[in-house]
Amino acid sequence: MTQVLLDIARFSLSVTLLLLTGLHSYGQDDESLFASIKTVVIDAGHGGKDPGCHGAAANEKTVCLNMALKLGEMIKKEYPHIKVVYTRDKDVFVELDERARIANRNNADLFICIHANSASPSAYGAETYVLGLHRTEAQQKVAERENSIIHLEDDGGAKYKDFDMSPDAIIARQIQLSVFLDQSINFASKLQHEFKTLGRHDRGVKQAGFLVLYKTTMPSVLIETGFLTNPSEEKFLSSVRSQEEMAKAMFTAFKKYKNELEGIDEQVVSNYTVIEDNNEVTNNVDQSSEQDQVVFRVQIETSSAPIKLTDSRFKGMQVYEYKQDKLFKYTTGRFINDFNKANELKNKLRQEGFQHAFVVAFINNERVDLQKAIKLAEN
Repeated sequence: MTQVLLDIARFSLSVTLLLLTGLHSYGQDDESLFASIKTVVIDAGHGGKDPGCHGAAANEKTVCLNMALKLGEMIKKEYPHIKVVYTRDKDVFVELDERARIANRNNADLFICIHANSASPSAYGAETYVLGLHRTEAQQKVAERENSIIHLEDDGGAKYKDFDMSPDAIIARQIQLSVFLDQSINFASKLQHEFKTLGRHDRGVKQAGFLVLYKTTMPSVLIETGFLTNPSEEKFLSSVRSQEEMAKAMFTAFKKYKNELEGIDEQVVSNYTVIEDNNEVTNNVDQSSEQDQVVFRVQIETSSAPIKLTDSRFKGMQVYEYKQDKLFKYTTGRFINDFNKANELKNKLRQEGFQHAFVVAFINNERVDLQKAIKLAEN
């Protein structure tokens, strides 16, 4: 246990150094206010001598590559300033650790790994993974299957011989990358929402010890798009039209994730909720003074579980909580019709370690499009 605590301490120090050196500092260029995501790496699972799982006719490496290329083209078309990097853009074998190295070398702001699943013929639906401890035997089997391709590498997987994927090591790695974990969960939740909107069965956001996620140092997800071992799912994933629809769902999730991260919303997305603690309103704000006014705040945290408003990570600041897409989001500051002041606070908070800080806007307790809010405030 002592050794584990020492490892966790070392990992915590590492992530602090990463923050100080700005390895993945979102939106440091304030001349481009809405340019937090600059590079996306898309990883089509398997390839070459590794076909992945398969159905009666289709194989994983092919359907995943098709979806990956379609997703990349959508991102490049909509956001020509974003660099899209593929770990493979043809039918070749790429080692697991090299996939992660490609993302790390390119200083990616997001890593999207696309796979297809294998189980009994009755299994169906889509699920998205982030790095963590598996909670069921089924989740463990998914990770084991995807990790097993190391035995096809030139050295037969020898370089992973002493690689520690124990529960303690995974927990320590989660702590080291905690600055990115919430963003990974956030993006994964958006992916699942879009798959469900498409009519796919939502198997949820899950955690497991995937080697490729373990080795990346940015928000990262692994998507299991469906089960090729299910005849109807195989037919769906083999269809060019369905591959287009799945890629479009991924792109829509990406667009929403990007807009939220950068404070740009295309529509009113949620109600702003005042959170009460011990029967006292913690906001301590006269809400009537905000009637019909644009209120700018700075969002500093997103979590899949509620965080106490007195948590030490908020460094003693007064924070406000609201919920959106089943996630808990935390803001600080209150600037009525004054975007510039809110933006100044955002810049200050980023310098103090809140790397993902961005400005959000509310009108009558509803979060609204930031650009629209700025125009309204100016009038």
